[in-house]
Amino acid sequence: MPTDVVWVIEPAAFPERYQAFGDAIRAAGHRCIIWDDAWWSDGSMPALTANTVVFHGSLGNADRIARELDWRPGAFCSTAEFYSSAWYPRAARWLLHDSWVQSTVADLVADPIEVAGHLASDGKVFVRPDSPLKPFSGRVVQLEGLTREALDYGFYYDDDSIPVIVAPVRDIRREWRFVVAQGKVLASSGYLADGRIATSADADTPIKLANEIAAELAAPDDVYVVDLCEVDGEIRLIELNPFSGADIYACDAKQLVSGISAAVATAN
Repeated sequence: MPTDVVWVIEPAAFPERYQAFGDAIRAAGHRCIIWDDAWWSDGSMPALTANTVVFHGSLGNADRIARELDWRPGAFCSTAEFYSSAWYPRAARWLLHDSWVQSTVADLVADPIEVAGHLASDGKVFVRPDSPLKPFSGRVVQLEGLTREALDYGFYYDDDSIPVIVAPVRDIRREWRFVVAQGKVLASSGYLADGRIATSADADTPIKLANEIAAELAAPDDVYVVDLCEVDGEIRLIELNPFSGADIYACDAKQLVSGISAAVATAN
């Protein structure tokens, strides 16, 4: 494995994982550089001469690095490929939602029953941003009397034309995260979405389905995250996320560093 892989990590994004992740990077013989937001404001972005540079940290920084810097690969954050509307159709056989509609905040609020009444149960639906940058968190809402403010308008964003996905409410039980590279699962972890709490992977971890999705679904990026859940006795696909802005929870840091470093070295 080459020694000129540079990992740039942002401790503030995932402080609970920072130490183990940094230790694994250094133990593998790679350089580990701590991200500094001041690099954007003062224009002092470090000149990294390594053949491969990999960022892991906040989703906002991952997106900007992918768009603006010449680091290679830089950030695994091909944002356009992770819009739900971009990959939902080709993942339909695994997807949590059998039915869904795309709308905008403005249109949904203007006539919620017309837009999503057919998806409601007890008058409620699940709404999430289409964008992987998540200008607001996905949530269950009551359609009757729905307001823009109920979707965090005016707090996290000010453009009510942003696209949203509306789907039926599902009773999700357990959840798992898988990191995928080159069509294979590198590492996995259970997690509790409320509070971003990691749980250990166990014998019930649905690795078979994760590997099936990794092998058969057209990949949105060279390295990415697959989230699965248990619902009504089945394992279903919740979402795909850019690796460089995703929490790794209790994924084995050594496996991630080894697998991703090898993948980017091969690509170069």
